[in-house]
Amino acid sequence: MTHDEGCDEGPSYGPWVWSAYKAYNELLREKLKKKFEAKEGPWMDKLAEQLVALVDARWEGGRQGEKAEADIRAKIDALLAE
Repeated sequence: MTHDEGCDEGPSYGPWVWSAYKAYNELLREKLKKKFEAKEGPWMDKLAEQLVALVDARWEGGRQGEKAEADIRAKIDALLAE
């Protein structure tokens, strides 16, 4: 059954109602993203920085890469424990 089936009388508003519902959900999503950004943004920035450093350490490889990776993982664990 589609969003406009089952309505035998009058014009079909199904597509418009569906569009309004979708717009409402998109607006709500944007508002939630703003709230999360305000509350968790600085922490997420720190975590993202450490994740990028982890990827860089893996690219470098070798023994220094393994030590750097262990140090970065410890920093990530500390951030996740906050």
